[in-house]
Amino acid sequence: MSKATSFRARLPKFAPVAVVDIGSNSVRLVVYDALRRAPSPVFNEKILCGLGRGVAATGMLSPEGVERALLALSRFGALCDQIGVGDCYPIATAAAREATNGSEFIAAAEKALGRKIRVLTGKEEAEYAALGVMSSIPDVDGVIGDIGGGSLELVDISKDQINTGVTLPLGPFRLMDAVAASEKTAKEIVEEALTGSGMLEIMKGCPFYAVGGAWRNLAKLQMRQSGHPLSVLQQYSLSPSAARSVSILVAGMSADELRSANIVAKKRAETLPLAALVLDRLLSLGEPSEVVFSVYGVREGVLFEQLKEEKRQMDPLLAGCWDFARRYARSPAHENELCEWTDKLFEGDFYEENKQQKRLRHAACLLADIGWRALPDYRGSRALSLITQANIVGIDHRERGFLALAIFLRYIGPGKSVPEGLGPLLDKDTQNRARILAATLRLAYSLTAAMPDMLPKLGLVVCEDISGKKVLQLTLPAKHQNLVGEVVKKHLAQLADLLDCDSKLVIVN
Repeated sequence: MSKATSFRARLPKFAPVAVVDIGSNSVRLVVYDALRRAPSPVFNEKILCGLGRGVAATGMLSPEGVERALLALSRFGALCDQIGVGDCYPIATAAAREATNGSEFIAAAEKALGRKIRVLTGKEEAEYAALGVMSSIPDVDGVIGDIGGGSLELVDISKDQINTGVTLPLGPFRLMDAVAASEKTAKEIVEEALTGSGMLEIMKGCPFYAVGGAWRNLAKLQMRQSGHPLSVLQQYSLSPSAARSVSILVAGMSADELRSANIVAKKRAETLPLAALVLDRLLSLGEPSEVVFSVYGVREGVLFEQLKEEKRQMDPLLAGCWDFARRYARSPAHENELCEWTDKLFEGDFYEENKQQKRLRHAACLLADIGWRALPDYRGSRALSLITQANIVGIDHRERGFLALAIFLRYIGPGKSVPEGLGPLLDKDTQNRARILAATLRLAYSLTAAMPDMLPKLGLVVCEDISGKKVLQLTLPAKHQNLVGEVVKKHLAQLADLLDCDSKLVIVN
């Protein structure tokens, strides 16, 4: 690789693709930067139209909802043209497939959008929800639940394989109509449907992955109540009791109370209590081990299906971090070399590292130059802010905290205090691992100035001297010995101290 291409590697190609999602409650356009393993949204707009309001009672889509949806779709078509979207994947779900005037609406919607629309079956909707979660959370094993305005999809996944799935008429709009037409309470209707679904036994003792805007609103509320340090919904995990606590609270509130409390969007207030009731009953009867919220669902599942199998097998975290390296690092090639160079140290006999810890270390290496454009005094805080808020997936909140801390300390020094917000997320051992990795990265950058082709020539290992004492040994070729100075010696000593050993510099011919 030439010096020019190493310093400024080709940026990820901008080839926008879009998904238009016509649901029972909302109509949404999401445009992504490209059809890639870890796509980044570049435009996201949602209109709460309430298409499915009254479908169960009248069989017809809401006239007001239809009008609002067609206006939104007309705008979405124009936006796709403005952004230069190539492939667009418009889909419609429960309301459009169940209403007697659904086909009439779809014809008008296709004219407004300027594109063909695919009406998903309940089975397809469930499978796409599962694919969306699988695309963002490695090794999914449990039950996925995706609640929309008209239906609830439950899908059993084991070892990333989609097994059984069901579609239940438990979306808030369907529940409103069912309660109005029945002498049963909403709770009785929900419990009867869940008990007969065959999914409750599968849920017991396994993670439950919650998908859908209504349930994400419950997660947001619980975050605020608990003072959680990260406001990232993806892979936010709660105990069933904590998730039930907020669900019971909201299920017991009226729409007017929710509106006056100003804790959710006013148009969401009418449906949220019923969505909360469904979650509470699901957790009470299903008894899962934990509740994991996923921002990724049907839309991302539609895109994931388009990828070739080779790309689908890629790690979403490392794919996303590599895109960050290509956009932000001075030399993305150097970040790849960091992964391999640190392997020599952390895969040795003197440091224990499991598969997941190695994966996080590689992710940190790819993110290690993320703050270089900021002023020196702000690089640490810049990196901290970027990583805690970055649109990267495949990690839970503790793992995100580890990455943020490692890169924060890489800039300000491994001995500095842990930022207040990260402390509750990370135990002492994890904090120490972040310090050791930060010190290793500081040493690497002081030797290479972030340029490639040098790290492969350097050795860094922990070994034993003749007395049996552990020694951190840095080896350089004689022709590069002038790279060694006070800063390098200082960083080498800092790393050795964290590893509880002496340091040694070796020059070889």
